[in-house]
Amino acid sequence: MIEPTVDSVTLSPSPTIAPDTPVSEAAQSLRRTDVAALPVVADESIVGIVTESDIVALVAETDERPVVRTIMSSPVTTISPTATLAEAAETMRTVGVKHLPVVADGSYRGLLSARTLAPYLPRHRLEIEWHDDPLCLDSSDGHSLTAGD
Repeated sequence: MIEPTVDSVTLSPSPTIAPDTPVSEAAQSLRRTDVAALPVVADESIVGIVTESDIVALVAETDERPVVRTIMSSPVTTISPTATLAEAAETMRTVGVKHLPVVADGSYRGLLSARTLAPYLPRHRLEIEWHDDPLCLDSSDGHSLTAGD
């Protein structure tokens, strides 16, 4: 079975911002319901990412109004468009993020979100290794029940 890759799904059309963008401008962009994260791009390369939690942390910690560079998460974990969706989901799980910028040839191509991945991946993945007859159940009292019973 061929696994779907990142480039086979529609990426979130998230706007990008520059590192010197005022945080207030980033906050305004994040208020839009269709924007969950803002990739920070300089010279077509992703240099950071800003999420709502970055803005909340700033507001909770200070009254300052700095530029995005001071609050963005960096370095950013990215994914290639040729990675499988399973690899993307595992990367999100391992790193603990909900958004992965897609980068090809060093240039930002779009944002892959956990919400975008959800319909393509099973909710639970079972890996079962059969050692005996796969249609045989053993009970706690030592009796076996097979498909022929």
